[in-house]
Amino acid sequence: MAAFFVPVCVPVGLVALSLPCEGCRQRLITFTAVAPNHYTQPMSMTTDEQRIDKYIDALWLEKGLSDNTRESYRRDLLAFSHWLVPQGSTLMSASNALVRDYIAYRLSPPRSARSAARSLSCLRGFYLYWLREKQISVNPTANIPSPKLGQPLPMSLSEAEVDKLLLAPDLETSIGLRDKTMIELLYATGLRVSELVALTVSQVNLRQGVVRVIGKGTKERLVPVGEEALDWLGRYLHHARPELLGMKASEVLFPSQRGRGMTRQTFWHRLKHWASVAGIEEALSPHTLRHAFATHLLNHGADLRVVQLLLGHSDLSTTQIYTHVAKARMQELHAKHHPRA
Repeated sequence: MAAFFVPVCVPVGLVALSLPCEGCRQRLITFTAVAPNHYTQPMSMTTDEQRIDKYIDALWLEKGLSDNTRESYRRDLLAFSHWLVPQGSTLMSASNALVRDYIAYRLSPPRSARSAARSLSCLRGFYLYWLREKQISVNPTANIPSPKLGQPLPMSLSEAEVDKLLLAPDLETSIGLRDKTMIELLYATGLRVSELVALTVSQVNLRQGVVRVIGKGTKERLVPVGEEALDWLGRYLHHARPELLGMKASEVLFPSQRGRGMTRQTFWHRLKHWASVAGIEEALSPHTLRHAFATHLLNHGADLRVVQLLLGHSDLSTTQIYTHVAKARMQELHAKHHPRA
């Protein structure tokens, strides 16, 4: 059986699409002399499968999707096609009501909302393509809302874990004292790591016990600092910071060993180091301490709007996620310790 190579963007025999693809001139597609048409299908294939394959090939041409992505789309479309058979329908004749029923079926346990949302997204693309090709006149996925995925709960630390982390730094070194102070300040204020490493000496008022923070969008806010963190700030400013700077002049509150401002990545590595020393096995980031700050405040009865102001959230709904973390923690403790749980 003879074979020849054709450097093309569009498979031979495909007339409906003629989309140029940069770099496709380098692609060599092998065609056999017996089957020059890319869409020649085995006789056993159903019409639904042929439609699916044609759509998947169109996706490759239009978007250059990877093999894994195309195979995932094919699986989702075949699953819907097979589900339609007992309903006496096909992909091209499926109604809006049938699509809704299928998504409801995909939402039933043990399946997840994320899986159902992915299926609906795949079906939308499929039917929009055939609508564009004028093979259907009505889009059966129209006006079907995507399943709500729910916001994942942020990771937090327990109060005992925070205590272990705060005890980890080596206070005999200037770097250890600096790191200890940074962790204390982060947990006491809930600052973003970018806000923490950007702090200058003039932004800290030890007498009033506040830090002036420049947050997102250059918005300023005053954040109170607890006595414990203020005490460590005072020690650090008098002992460790002068040693780190040497003879260099700098406004940076927490300089690196070279006397420059510390990067977010550097502090992240320092935090992971001390977490390892403390025996905390969970993946830890500076944002974890921000989550802990908010969650522990709410656990101890703080008002949600106060927490919003302290965190610098412009939208209260962003802060509300921490109420879910607090509730989840309370439910966990109840289930663990209540005799009738």
